[in-house]
Amino acid sequence: LLMLVPLGQGLWSDLGAEERTRVEKLEHNYERMLNKAKKAKDKGKTARAAKLQKNADNLNNAMTKAQLRAQKAENTATVLIIAGLIGLLLVKLFEGAWANIIYEKHYSRWRTNRGTKSGLNWTAAVIAVILVTTVYATTLYRFTATVPPEFLVDFPVEKATYQEPATRWIDTKFDAATIKFGDFFQRIAKGIRIVLEALETMLVDTPWPVVMSVIVITAWRLAGPRVAIFTLAALAYLAVLGYWEKSMSTVALLGTAALICILVGVPLGVWFSRSDRAYSVGRPVLDFMQSMPAFVYLIPVIAFFGTGKPPGVIASIVFGLPPIVRLTNLGLRQVPLDIKEAAEAFGATKWKILTGVEIPLALPSIMTGINQTILFCLSAVVIAALIGAKGLGFDVLVALQYAAKGQGVLAGLAILFCAMVIDRIVQGSFRQTHDARSKSP
Repeated sequence: LLMLVPLGQGLWSDLGAEERTRVEKLEHNYERMLNKAKKAKDKGKTARAAKLQKNADNLNNAMTKAQLRAQKAENTATVLIIAGLIGLLLVKLFEGAWANIIYEKHYSRWRTNRGTKSGLNWTAAVIAVILVTTVYATTLYRFTATVPPEFLVDFPVEKATYQEPATRWIDTKFDAATIKFGDFFQRIAKGIRIVLEALETMLVDTPWPVVMSVIVITAWRLAGPRVAIFTLAALAYLAVLGYWEKSMSTVALLGTAALICILVGVPLGVWFSRSDRAYSVGRPVLDFMQSMPAFVYLIPVIAFFGTGKPPGVIASIVFGLPPIVRLTNLGLRQVPLDIKEAAEAFGATKWKILTGVEIPLALPSIMTGINQTILFCLSAVVIAALIGAKGLGFDVLVALQYAAKGQGVLAGLAILFCAMVIDRIVQGSFRQTHDARSKSP
């Protein structure tokens, strides 16, 4: 079908029609401008006549270029026909080779199992011919017609018929929910603000040498000297270029969102691994949270929580929660059943099996989920600058608004270093713990 479109355009379509229509409009304007220039000259208005004549000359130049484009478009008909024929030939060769392979496999299955469907189903064949003919004819007409019908270009429905009533209905429901549950939303925002302010006190208000020393020592103890050296270099970049306070504010937003995601996501993952019914209900919600564009779910966050840092944290939670839930559920489901049965045979309780057997065996998957959640929350925190979360995302937003390339690159590198430091510390900590367990007798 894709190859028939250029072939049909070359054979039947009037390729220069659009440019010729433009030429006709330009010619009309050109003649009108010439008449105005002539009248102005007759009245003795020399300056105005010269200006109008110059406009007429510009229109004449534009008309000449449009005529050349129309001629060039008409000359491409032969090229389109040749390209369409070559493409159609290649497609048919590929279809023939692929159909031969498929037919051979189907024939082999029929030889071993005579119950395999074979022969021609006339009902299906007639329906297929009708559908293919309709699709081909409609598509070719759409691309070859000079002025295709409006119903083929756009869906034949008025915007006021469905979209505007649906928009008003959603606005009404959002407003009603905001009024009815306003106190509940404010309590959630207040709880998040308490955690966020505590982290900001630790990271922003505490003297920077103390914070830097603690982070580097933590990286050394948890992930080793190489990660500690990289962490020191990244923190030095943030400090020297003046991003220290904004980086720590961003990390505080990230830490609040990631902490809530872990506290909520891990128990949800455990529950989903225990109950297929709960997972069947929660899976579409997780799919919605993960596939919905980030800018779209900022809308209900603004409607219910307003703007500022707590709404930014909530937006980050919505974006970062699915990975930890999914990977916790996956890791627990992959624990071998015989190991759980052995622990149960030795008298272990369900809680002891969960904490002493399943979670340790599922820890690689859970740690991967935590790592992904942290990085997802960091990317969402940057987007949340649109609703007043500030931090490094605000610098990126300003750079985008004013095309400040240098500022955007430097702020982007600062975000990159924050993500890499967190990722290296988390992964290094898990790797050292795993190596210690593997070496223990």
